[in-house]
Amino acid sequence: MSHHVSRLGQRRGGRSALPYQSRPPLLRLTGPRRARRVAMLSVHTSPLHQPGTGDAGGMNVYIVELARQLAAQGTEIEIFTRATTGTLAPTVELAPGVLVRHIDAGPYEGLSKEELPAQLCAFTHGVMQVWAGHRPGYYDLVHSHYWLSGHVGWLAAQRWGVPLVHAMHTMAKVKNAALADGDTPEPPARVIGETQIVRAADRLVANTDEEAGDLVHHYEAPRDRTAVVHPGVNLDRFRPADGRAAARARLGLPQDALIPLFAGRIQPLKAPDVLLRAVARLVDEDPSLRRRMVVPVVGGPSGSGLAKPEGLQKLAARLGIADLVAFRPPVGQEQLADWYRAASVLVMPSYSESFGLVAVEAQACGTPVVAAAVGGLPVAVRDGVSGYLVAGHDPAEYARALRRFADDPHLPDRLGTAAARHAQGFGWAAAAGSTAEVYAAALQERRRRLRSPHG
Repeated sequence: MSHHVSRLGQRRGGRSALPYQSRPPLLRLTGPRRARRVAMLSVHTSPLHQPGTGDAGGMNVYIVELARQLAAQGTEIEIFTRATTGTLAPTVELAPGVLVRHIDAGPYEGLSKEELPAQLCAFTHGVMQVWAGHRPGYYDLVHSHYWLSGHVGWLAAQRWGVPLVHAMHTMAKVKNAALADGDTPEPPARVIGETQIVRAADRLVANTDEEAGDLVHHYEAPRDRTAVVHPGVNLDRFRPADGRAAARARLGLPQDALIPLFAGRIQPLKAPDVLLRAVARLVDEDPSLRRRMVVPVVGGPSGSGLAKPEGLQKLAARLGIADLVAFRPPVGQEQLADWYRAASVLVMPSYSESFGLVAVEAQACGTPVVAAAVGGLPVAVRDGVSGYLVAGHDPAEYARALRRFADDPHLPDRLGTAAARHAQGFGWAAAAGSTAEVYAAALQERRRRLRSPHG
């Protein structure tokens, strides 16, 4: 599947212009103009953090790769994020044309994501201080990620007189409709906040058509201001390379083992427990599998999983499979690619995924995926071709899918070849190009509204 930007319908929004306190000079009004410099906001998680632990995950990868590619295509990106240690430099060059700015807002350590709304005022103040040091019109556009950043972006865009483009990444109403057992619902304040951002944004970026539909259905997002841009994968880093056998040798894994891999944050939302229960069922049905099975769990506790950081290890012991499960801390992208290559299959039983970058990364490495048929995963995984989609979260259904790999040792290679082909349709260069088109459309509409006597 190729990247694209799509509009949901043709209804026009007809919003009146906000009462900007400071507007840059009117821009040239003939045709779309590419954004020269974008302020990208990521309040609660830094693009410099290690994905797979704490609140760092797919969104971190998304922001880093999107920013790199936008810069490569001619748009400078400045990423504003909260400083989490006192040793951080105020600015860090992430890549040519990509600058990370660390903003002091609250104590460096010990703040959970749920406590960050109280720091948004301080964060916004820090962003405004940076802006005040620049000439008027320095930033052409604000692109905020996740609802916390959206509130800072809302104020900044209004103050600067520039468009606001917002990406939800996840939505409270969607998560609350599909909670795992024992997971904590998202608070009403988040729902209210997301609703306000939807109304304020000039453009909303969704990962898939389903996510765009959720924005329209749950938040009454204007269809004509909602664009779909499929995320990408770094195809230079995530690729089959020298194959499964070499990756297993590097990681010290047995060559003939059945290896179902979980990679990601350990929390109820991601449902790693479903994989462990499925493995326990498989071993009960066929005890011989115990001699040729390794189950790596690569990642760290996050979200509500922090309340019971040892919970998954205890579950493995209760299920009698502690000897099969290998818990590993989060790893860098290069080593993560090796874990993907080494696995027979990646398992993603998530209750909610806006897209599922991990699934595309694994497939790009030539590894098939067994995933829940939720959120963006039916786009990321081609059912029956690059892997299998499972309806629901019954461990028996996941055990049935994994049984196919246990019974047919050639299945990982057959599906893996198709998976690598499928992943080729998800490059970041195309995603950045489509995002740049969203920026241009937002800028063009803003110029049109400023020019209109009724604007």
